[in-house]
Amino acid sequence: MRFQTKAIKLGISFITLLVILSCDSSKDDNRDHLVFRYNEQYQISTLDPAFARNPSIIWPVNQLFNGLVQLDNNLNVVPDIAKSWTISDDALTYSFILRDDVYFHKHEAFKNNDSTRAVKSKDFVYSFDRLTDPQIASPGSWVLSNVDRYIAKNDSVFEITLKKPFPAYLGLLSMRYCSVVPEEVVSYYGSNFRSHPIGTGPFKFKKWEEGVKLVFRKNELYYERDENGVQLPYLEAVAITFLPDKQSEFLQFAQGNIDFLNSLDPSYKDELLTASGSLREKYIDKVNLVKNPHLNTEYIGFYLDSSTPEVQSKLIRKAINYGFDRTKMITYLRNGIGQPAVHGFIPKGLPGYSKINGYTYDPTKARNLIKQYIQESGDTNPELTIGTNSQYLDICEYIQRELQKVGLNISIDVMPPSTLRQMKSSGDLDAFRASWIADYPDAENYLSLFYSENFTPNGPNYTHFKSEAFDNLYERSLGMTDINNRKELYYKMDSLIISEAPIIPLYYDEIIRFTQKTISGFTPNAQNFLVLKRVKKEKLEN
Repeated sequence: MRFQTKAIKLGISFITLLVILSCDSSKDDNRDHLVFRYNEQYQISTLDPAFARNPSIIWPVNQLFNGLVQLDNNLNVVPDIAKSWTISDDALTYSFILRDDVYFHKHEAFKNNDSTRAVKSKDFVYSFDRLTDPQIASPGSWVLSNVDRYIAKNDSVFEITLKKPFPAYLGLLSMRYCSVVPEEVVSYYGSNFRSHPIGTGPFKFKKWEEGVKLVFRKNELYYERDENGVQLPYLEAVAITFLPDKQSEFLQFAQGNIDFLNSLDPSYKDELLTASGSLREKYIDKVNLVKNPHLNTEYIGFYLDSSTPEVQSKLIRKAINYGFDRTKMITYLRNGIGQPAVHGFIPKGLPGYSKINGYTYDPTKARNLIKQYIQESGDTNPELTIGTNSQYLDICEYIQRELQKVGLNISIDVMPPSTLRQMKSSGDLDAFRASWIADYPDAENYLSLFYSENFTPNGPNYTHFKSEAFDNLYERSLGMTDINNRKELYYKMDSLIISEAPIIPLYYDEIIRFTQKTISGFTPNAQNFLVLKRVKKEKLEN
């Protein structure tokens, strides 16, 4: 009965959603094909870029806001509101020259006849002040932790001075935390700015029925144009739904009610894909499939401050790394999507990635390491519990079965994603399934997870790994502007992590996007950003 009740609720929710969408489109049915529709599985709590900490928030916020710089599809830093910039010889001072044709979305808080105004340098001062304001408590405040000062030299020149050189800083400024917001509108709404966002992006906020539907409309003031001089975006609107069930989401995609799927869920992966990762024949004429490397390493981490002997033992940690076949896991559980993580923690596509000797499947070595642990510890029944959410249960169960064969008992604790995040951050899990998606395109972002100054909850070092040798290498790399010199240190740090085994690298992820045949211009990128300003949608012929 529980399943039936849930299904009925989902059905009612979607019927309600269809009614809302049809009411919107009834005003202009001829333009309904210019509405891009997607589903967000997770509920979002804010549209304020100061809180854009995960993809479910970053995706919609990316449509509404701009920053100084942005990343192109090859992860190169390119101009956004800043049309150019210079960096001082000591790599500490960044001077940005702003465009004069970027306007905020219209709002009555702008006390003028146009209900808008151009972005000026002082707006970045205000926006950065918000990030560091303790009363705002932005999770993005760390972006400015290495900043000594930032000032508006005049209306069009914004200057940032760092405390010490940080070669990846331009890439870091592309994060949505660094978006510009207007003081007038933030003051007008106070904390309710979260649900009444005003930015400069290609789309503007229209309405939000929390938990049901979010709608953006085309920003008629947007500054960017395509190579032919046509103003972006091409779409008229974006409509986001919030069906929590992945199978229901797939059914709506199959029926043409949403325009794309961004993940491969166990509930429908075999329906869409063959074991080799190709589209099944019945979908070839209906669906576009695009794969792209993703700057995301999936892994299992050990909380090294745990008192559990198995966690403290490098023998056990290495035994787990050797004890399962990553290639088979990718083939049968991921339908060939992703690459086995048999090298380091740094994923392919970043400077510093190298085919170092990681862990490959070797059950004999795993069994011998466990035997050695038993002999040295006297513990005849070693066991470990891994925390995960339901989406990765199949992978954890596969590891569980394989390790049982070599003498290690694994228990699996399944919990909601929010609980997993909280327990992982607070050190309440001996081992946990996790992933790290690049915040900015530099390998330093991955290696920061093992720097001892970054222990959670004040940083991303969830494992509480600590190594003086690693810390020295990490700190040296921060002072190097030459990428080739940094790559040498990145290689050494990554090798050290593999040697000490505070983690179990599982696979280097791939982005997989399924779109309707009516969609074009939807180019993937290695950070899996949702960029809709160049997307086109053709009218479906009846």
